[in-house]
Amino acid sequence: DGRGLYVEGVLSPGVARSREVLALMKSGALDGLSIGFRTVRARTDAKTGVRRILEADLWEISVVTFPMLPSARVSDVKHQRFFRDRETELVRQMRRAAKMMWRSSFRQNKV
Repeated sequence: DGRGLYVEGVLSPGVARSREVLALMKSGALDGLSIGFRTVRARTDAKTGVRRILEADLWEISVVTFPMLPSARVSDVKHQRFFRDRETELVRQMRRAAKMMWRSSFRQNKV
């Protein structure tokens, strides 16, 4: 787009380094991007000398502390609940349901 390259990434929750990177990104301590690519098609404006990349082969994107291009930044960090979080929530829901069933059963037997 007119602003730059838009990307979305996913960190693997089972990897300790991923959890560290997520924490650093959330705190703002890690927000640079290193973008590796090969230019396929580009155009340079004769008046300004600005080169516009029209097509590129993207090789890799890495989160880094100091990006070569200062404006290559992470703009938003969304937290997807990790597997253990989901598992914990399911256990909570099951406990609530069991309590409700037990209370309902207790009330019926009391009458």
